[in-house]
Amino acid sequence: MIAQVRGQLVVRELDRVEILTAGGVAYECHIPLSVFEALPPVGKEVTLHTHLAVREDAWTLYGFAHPAERAVFQKLLVAKGVGPALALGILSTLTPERVVRALREKDVTTLMRVPRVGRKKAEQIILDLADKADTLVGAAGETATSTPVGDDATRALVALGYAQVDAAKAVRAVLDAGDAHDVSAVVRSALGRLTAK
Repeated sequence: MIAQVRGQLVVRELDRVEILTAGGVAYECHIPLSVFEALPPVGKEVTLHTHLAVREDAWTLYGFAHPAERAVFQKLLVAKGVGPALALGILSTLTPERVVRALREKDVTTLMRVPRVGRKKAEQIILDLADKADTLVGAAGETATSTPVGDDATRALVALGYAQVDAAKAVRAVLDAGDAHDVSAVVRSALGRLTAK
């Protein structure tokens, strides 16, 4: 099992990267959009937590910024009809925390926000995984950002160039302090905290 890849980022695309390790081997990793948004520029060092999918015709690496993303990805693969491409699509649309919350609350509507996930597919995913969601709570680090406002604010900050970890921490601090309740206000307050560092 290849659990982690560290090296120089040599290719940076929306759905895939190539990482050149110190040993001279370049690994291709397929990634969700959330990872793309958090990547450094080409030429910089990057570390991805990986999952290796082995089939008769291909060995494919999937890369994630945090072990939590990988854990949720791996759990999604257990659901009937969910392959790696759809699991990546889910994590490109929803944060790991939001996926876990949707499973625990049997929130079909949230899962239907994912492209290619209709009502039947969302219901099937919930049927297969709802009872396993509690095992992911610790892995996904469910926090105060795990709300629609928190998720959207974090995503907005990542789109502005902030690292996922820093953005989530700033949003969590704003929500915990009760400083703001709508997305734009949370983003403004979180920006204030990030720029004050």
